[in-house]
Amino acid sequence: MIAADTSALSFFLRGEIDPAADKLAAALAAGDLILPPVVTTEILSDQSSAKLIESIITEIAVLDIKEGYWNRAGVARRTVRQHGLKATIADALIAQSCIDHDVALIARDGDFRHFAKYCGLKLA
Repeated sequence: MIAADTSALSFFLRGEIDPAADKLAAALAAGDLILPPVVTTEILSDQSSAKLIESIITEIAVLDIKEGYWNRAGVARRTVRQHGLKATIADALIAQSCIDHDVALIARDGDFRHFAKYCGLKLA
């Protein structure tokens, strides 16, 4: 299994060509794509992507939220921020979902590298 962040999924849905979209296409074709819950929420709330994804969203599994997730996500965000780095709440929640399930993340957002360096997130 492999997860995708919102920007990678948005680029893919718009037909953009980049390494993240290529990885995402391969994961989707292999049936290996899984989404963090926050990505599902973000993509469905985006008017430009919602209509494209609604038809296939039921085909893509969503990572479940494990007990203690909210606390671990808060600690991960704090850890990154303590190093003076950017860490949005959404990114912390996406990263923690992947960390909890030991799933690599396809990401276009460079801020995820901070979660990889300090919190154990695996990047694809």
